[in-house]
Amino acid sequence: MAKFILDNIEHEVPDGAALAEVSEKAGVPFSCNSGVCGTCQIEILEGPENLCELNQEEKDLAMDQNHRLACQCKIIQGTVKAKF
Repeated sequence: MAKFILDNIEHEVPDGAALAEVSEKAGVPFSCNSGVCGTCQIEILEGPENLCELNQEEKDLAMDQNHRLACQCKIIQGTVKAKF
């Protein structure tokens, strides 16, 4: 099990889980879920190494390891702390 802490609220998620569902339930707005609008951007405060690599959609929006799209991210393992 991995731990995703968003805006200081802790969520346990399976290793390899997409962050979209838990982020959306936590109030992060989503408009498209395909990585083109950028509305679900989150700031990674701790544990960026525990996320999957940036995909092309994130690169196209000039994201980096500390600024990700919740609709595109997966947590590999461990703990990731983020804020919206």
